[in-house]
Parts: sequence; structure tokens; C-alpha cells
Amino acid sequence: MESNDMQGIIEGISANYENEEVCLSCVDRHFPSRGAIIEIIKEVRRVLFPRYFSDDVATLHRSDYFIGEALSRIEHQLSAQVREAFLFEDPDINPDELEERVDGVVQAFLRRLPEVQRILLTDVQAAFDGDPAAGSKEEIIFSYPGLFAIFVHRIAHELYVQNVPLIPRIMSEYAHDHSGVDINAGATIDEYFFIDHATGVVIGETTIIGKHVKIYQGVTLGALSTRAGQGLKGVKRHPTIEDNVTIYSNASVLGGETIVGAGSVIGGSAFVTSSVPRNARVSLKAEVNVRQSKPRDPQAFETV
Repeated sequence: MESNDMQGIIEGISANYENEEVCLSCVDRHFPSRGAIIEIIKEVRRVLFPRYFSDDVATLHRSDYFIGEALSRIEHQLSAQVREAFLFEDPDINPDELEERVDGVVQAFLRRLPEVQRILLTDVQAAFDGDPAAGSKEEIIFSYPGLFAIFVHRIAHELYVQNVPLIPRIMSEYAHDHSGVDINAGATIDEYFFIDHATGVVIGETTIIGKHVKIYQGVTLGALSTRAGQGLKGVKRHPTIEDNVTIYSNASVLGGETIVGAGSVIGGSAFVTSSVPRNARVSLKAEVNVRQSKPRDPQAFETV
């Protein structure tokens, strides 16, 4: 490339750095580190599922030491990132108030980890009970993308409910990138939750999901319309799924007033925008026509 062309590109990009709508070059702006947040996710996974994601077998003979050391690392790493997140939201926050908020968030997060781990073990059980292809629970922990997405969601949700800026979204998008599952950190999901095959699932921010719910690939639990944009912030826009519901592939359940009653089954590709009673069966009516025709020329165009 000619030096003049390169200089023009450099100047064009540099000029865009001055854009006032999006912070690109504001060096004094506070941001959490995406890399550090990913390391926190990995550290939490190592302590909640030892032996699966940690090579340090010897320390498990003294689990109290292993857990304590891991929690100390998480506390240190998470404190630094939560501090940056609060400073992003309010750069002028009082330093004493900032430290009090950071400490409160981190301590509450750590105290919740035993319960988060307990619920995740119910999710493992739900996957094993719901998937005849699962060879073992260990296989599910090691390799199921749906469980990974649920794991990340459950820790991101703990920060979301404490109104931590940015970090829950960074966590959920990391899981989205690695599993194909997009669960907003605000969604409330009870125990024994299973996402089979995982890919293409979308679960919106104000979704509420009960116990023993099973959904398949391509399911959307979404909003009816987002044209009002920020005007809908804080409004329940996504459905409520009660206990023991199964939702098959590519179904869409939309709307904040939509409730799928306990024990119901939503068939594949169904489009649901109003409430469904308990123990209902919702299916898409379709006809498949089969007709016999003459043998076709393999080189000819295929027509219906």
C-alpha cells in the first residue's frame, strides 16, 4: 500500500476517535476488563466443578485449602472489576461509598456460591434425566454447551440483581459466543433447567422460568415489540414459563403478559403470544403433501 493511502486511512480512523456519541479514545474513562471477567468465570467454574476444569488434583485432598485459595483469588479479581464498573457508571462517586458498594457486592456474590453450585447440580441432573444420549453426568459437565450457558447465567444473574453495570452483560455475551445460547443476565431461572442442543436459544431479560423446564434448540422467549426502545426499560416484556413445561425446537413464546401454565408442552415452530393454560398441548397445524412423480433427470432443475 502506498504511504499516502496508509496515511489517509490512519487519519480517517483517528478522526473517528473524536466521535462524541461513543467513547473510543477517552483515556480517563473507567471500563471493566473483558479478559479479567472471563478469568473470573473460569475461576468460579474451577471451584464449583473441581477436577473437571482444574489440573490441581492434589489440593482436593485438602478441599478447604483449595476452596479458600480459589475464593481469595475470585474476591480480589472481582473487586477490581466491580470497582471499575461502578466508576464507569459514576466517575464522581465518593471513594468511601465506592469501596462500601464494591465490598458489599463481592461478599454477597461469594456467599451465594454454595447455593449457585447446588442449583447447577440440579441442572446437571435435569440434563441427564432429559437426554438419553448423555453417557454420564460427567460428560454433561465437561461438554454440554447448554449447561455452560446456564452456569454463566447463574453467576451473571447474581451480579445483575445487585445492579452491577456492564459485567453481567459481558459474562452473558461470553457464554453466547461459546454456546450459541443468549440468556440475558436479568432472566430469573429456577432449578432443574435443561437446554437440549442449545444452539439458537434466546431468553430475554424479564423472562421468568420455573422448575423442571426443558427447552430445545432455536427457542425464543422474547418480547412482542421493542419499538419503544429505552421507554420499555424496567417493564416486563418477556414471558413467564411455569413448572414442568417443555418447549420444542424453534418455538417462539413472546410478551410480558404471556404465561405458559405448568405441565404444558409447546410444539416445534409454534408462535405463542397469549397465555396457555396448565397442562395444555400447543402445536402448529400443518399439512405435508406427498405425491408420486415420474423419475427425474438428475441434470434438470428441481421443481415442486
